[in-house]
Amino acid sequence: MEHVASAAVRPHGHTEGGNTVPLIIITLLFFMWGLLTSLNDVLIPHLKSIYTLNYVQAMLVQFCFFGAYFIVSLPAGMLIKKIGYQRGAVTGLVIAAAGCALFFPASMNGYALFLLAFFVLASGITILQVAANPYVTVLGEPATASSRLTLTQAFNSLGTTIAPALGGFLILTEGAPAIAGLVRSKAEEAAAVQGPYLALAAALLALAVLFAVVRLPKISHAGDDSGAVSSVQTGVLAHRHLLLGAIGIFLYVGGEVSIGSFLINFLGEANIAGLSNGAAAHYVSYYWGGAMVGRFIGFAVMRYISPGKALAFNSAASIALILLAIFGHGQVAMWSIIAVGLFNSIMFPTIFSMALHKLGKQTGQGSGILCMAIVGGALVPFAQGLLADTIGLQLSFFVPAACYVFILYFGLKYAGMYNDKETV
Repeated sequence: MEHVASAAVRPHGHTEGGNTVPLIIITLLFFMWGLLTSLNDVLIPHLKSIYTLNYVQAMLVQFCFFGAYFIVSLPAGMLIKKIGYQRGAVTGLVIAAAGCALFFPASMNGYALFLLAFFVLASGITILQVAANPYVTVLGEPATASSRLTLTQAFNSLGTTIAPALGGFLILTEGAPAIAGLVRSKAEEAAAVQGPYLALAAALLALAVLFAVVRLPKISHAGDDSGAVSSVQTGVLAHRHLLLGAIGIFLYVGGEVSIGSFLINFLGEANIAGLSNGAAAHYVSYYWGGAMVGRFIGFAVMRYISPGKALAFNSAASIALILLAIFGHGQVAMWSIIAVGLFNSIMFPTIFSMALHKLGKQTGQGSGILCMAIVGGALVPFAQGLLADTIGLQLSFFVPAACYVFILYFGLKYAGMYNDKETV
């Protein structure tokens, strides 16, 4: 049986078994943007300390970073439609490299230029997201798209796991080896980002060269349509599961990013763990590492379990753990909030693939809508920051808890989505 989704974006000249190498190459992208995104969790408390920011001001980092997804996603879709997925990936890598390079002048010119650097970096990553996510969904059977996306997201999580510990070692005061044991000036603390981000810029440019020369299957849009804005609106109105999936992506990314953004400060609270920023950064790696482990588990389990049921179970577990962190203290609160990462694991790829189910020729535009919904990573942390400044950091975690309530609803509503024998 030919699935409707595969009619929208189809790889040429590659069989199911022949898609392994392209999938491996695309997975490199997932790793890199995971690394870059998770470094924000280290830079937020770092910049908060340097520039004496409150929580709302500090969350402008995520506002600019994830705001780029909303602004750039539709133009990115139009760009990729014109130049192709492979060239789109190269373009995204070059723009992301430029964003990393901007961290060098930003360290000497203040917080505003840092925010611009975050926006440029995220713009490049957005182009990569728009290209890579639908690419993965068509490199195999539609019924196992959730499983494939979960596998690639596991390597995304490898990047998010490595980044906080590495960033804590290279950037935060306690971890900078060249001046260990010394008190750094504000200028020296700001300059600590220069070396790591210039190295990342070089790595991204190297990846751009690799993608420019490697042979990847071309993907065509069968029955493509014109008029992006009107078609997008029609797609949302005609496919309720896409609309609810977009809300789910908005709230999931917002909740996950918000927890990561506040985690170092939360672990620094006297009634939780009283950790320094450098020491707490290692525990942020456990948070993202839990997502990595969970995605490898999910890759296997979700070939047999309904994606909707798995999503609902993980959402319920996340809500329970966040409530423990809100009302608990010490080790219980600390490990409860870290454990949320394990249950975050399957959420993004599962919501994404469920939302794109049977969209046909609107699959590419549906992907653009879902990538725009990643703007939740800009707005939800901002909302939690506002709450943290008014009622306290610990109680502010009600914000991500509320996000997972909707995801629980989405999972239960579409628990039987693949009951038409399209699953393995």
